[in-house]
Order: sequence, then C-alpha cells, then structure tokens
Amino acid sequence: MVVRMRATRSHRNNRRSHHALKAQRPAACECGAIKLPHTACPSCGKYRGRVVIDIVKRTERAQKRLKRKQEEARAEGREVKAEEKEAKKA
Repeated sequence: MVVRMRATRSHRNNRRSHHALKAQRPAACECGAIKLPHTACPSCGKYRGRVVIDIVKRTERAQKRLKRKQEEARAEGREVKAEEKEAKKA
C-alpha cells in the first residue's frame, strides 16, 4: 500500500525541529559545589535544603570495600593497581 499524501522532507524536518535536546544547565548548591538541577549534591548530599544522602557513611563504606579488596589481593599474591586506589578515594 502506498502513502497517499506523502509528507515532504521540509514538512518532516519542520515537525522534527522541536525534537532537539537542550543541554542541562548546572546549578550551584548551598555548599558552593556545582550540581545538576533536580539531583542531590554529590559533595554535601543535600537536595532542596534537606540531607538526603549521608556522605560520611558512603565514604566509610567505600573505604571498607577498598580495604577488603586490598586484603583479598594480598592473600592471592597480587597487587591492587594504584589507579584503582585513587579512583576509590575520589
């Protein structure tokens, strides 16, 4: 079956002109860090003035994981890469 009233390229492109994505504008948090809008701040864990992410617990958990990984590596006789150590700290 053939389309009876085919849309031309210009009509198709005019319709699609509104489909472009806009870049998100970063916003400043209360702590001064730059974050994306409608998301919790990665440095202080606040969203709209409330603490929603406990940053201290998160870093403690990451340090425990890193320590456990290092101990497992030592037990197996291999070394943990320096890049992995620095990546976990950040």
